[in-house]
Amino acid sequence: MGVKILVKCYASRIRIRDVFHSVTNLSSIDSPTARIVPRADHTISRQRISKHALTVLYRLKDAGFRACLVGGGVRDLLLGREPKDFDVVTDARPEEVRALFRNCRLVGRRFRLAHVYFREDVVEVSTFRGGHDGEDDAGKVAEDGRILRDNVYGTLEEDVWRRDFSVNALYYDIEDFSLIDYADGLADLEAGRLRMLGDAEARYHEDPVRMLRAVRFAAKLGFRMDEATETPLFHLGELLEPIPAARLYEEVLKLFQSGHGAASFELLRHYDLLRRLLPAVDAQLCRDRDEGRVHKLVRLALESTDQRVAEGLPVNPAFLFAALLWEPVRAAYERNMAEHEPWGDALRHAADEVLDAVVRRVAIPKRVTLMIRDIWFLQPRFSQRGGRREAGLGAHERFRAGVDFLCLRAESGEPLRGDCDYWREIEESVPSRTHAHTHAPAHEGGERERKPRRRSGFRRRPRGG
Repeated sequence: MGVKILVKCYASRIRIRDVFHSVTNLSSIDSPTARIVPRADHTISRQRISKHALTVLYRLKDAGFRACLVGGGVRDLLLGREPKDFDVVTDARPEEVRALFRNCRLVGRRFRLAHVYFREDVVEVSTFRGGHDGEDDAGKVAEDGRILRDNVYGTLEEDVWRRDFSVNALYYDIEDFSLIDYADGLADLEAGRLRMLGDAEARYHEDPVRMLRAVRFAAKLGFRMDEATETPLFHLGELLEPIPAARLYEEVLKLFQSGHGAASFELLRHYDLLRRLLPAVDAQLCRDRDEGRVHKLVRLALESTDQRVAEGLPVNPAFLFAALLWEPVRAAYERNMAEHEPWGDALRHAADEVLDAVVRRVAIPKRVTLMIRDIWFLQPRFSQRGGRREAGLGAHERFRAGVDFLCLRAESGEPLRGDCDYWREIEESVPSRTHAHTHAPAHEGGERERKPRRRSGFRRRPRGG
């Protein structure tokens, strides 16, 4: 792909030939015959599967339904990684799943799913999907190929070809603990290859978000895309335009906050998809080719987020979006200042201009945009040292996030090293002067502590008294 990946993409990936004792004669993608790998010939153990996923699988099986694990959970187990979650697929209809679990809720209109809720976990259960042969209410396809409704049910054999990538089309059958591979997924895992099932361009038209998933999996797994999967990415970006902004926000979080954000960012730029998600950021990066300072700021923020994810620490999208959008805001701020606006008005108008445009494309929630604004509005105030203003800054609930961002700017090349060092020293003394809860780490957000409501001085008169 000719792009330098900026984070380690699992160079020590476990090779599938070492995991399996016998995986010869895999079926071809055009063959309706599955390769069945018995329990003795693969290394997936129930000890590594979530107890809640096992509960769902066994209850479905005991009720007479077929139930399998599928998708990323199976893939990651085969690669020797810790799965993020486990998805279950079954021949039970959503209403039948809900009848089996009191803690179940049906969600989704386009894709009808059953979510089985446990105290600290949610297991997603989907029904085997079939093809779109008609235009009934269960399955609708737009003229441009996008699937508008997909509640068409089928068999496991049909469900395979509705999956996106071959490495996500591996099934672990709870009936006999075997592994089912219809689409050469095992061979692609061994080769480190990401391959779209079916005609890639048609599949991207069905659901354009698959382009973002292709980028995310390539970055996460360190896999290379095969030519048929990769080539359409360069010219189909416009398909993302009609995707709802709320859905794109969720996809952006998955791209940038799952531990491989730096690699995902570089691939988005490589395929010209960043322009479809964050056009202001892409435009600023194009103007920054000589100095590279804008790119360095974004890269440092993404690498910091990746490091926190690797260490199991929480991350806050506000800090990352503040870094991604800072240069467009700074450019608008400087333009407003040149027109003799007061600095507060100039920065507020710049933030409004940039955030309003971004939210129309990627629906960043208001609670997040408020934190972003706080981080930005602290930046000019850090040039004011000493006196009561300094004490006021130290008491600000986003003070730590603001200082972290100031130092990130200094590291990217802005002449702010002196300010960074000064406020770092102030920051060390802040917890002794203010409540520690208001100074949570920058990526954690530092929400304001809620005070208990004060009771009125009047007591309610007892009834009948």
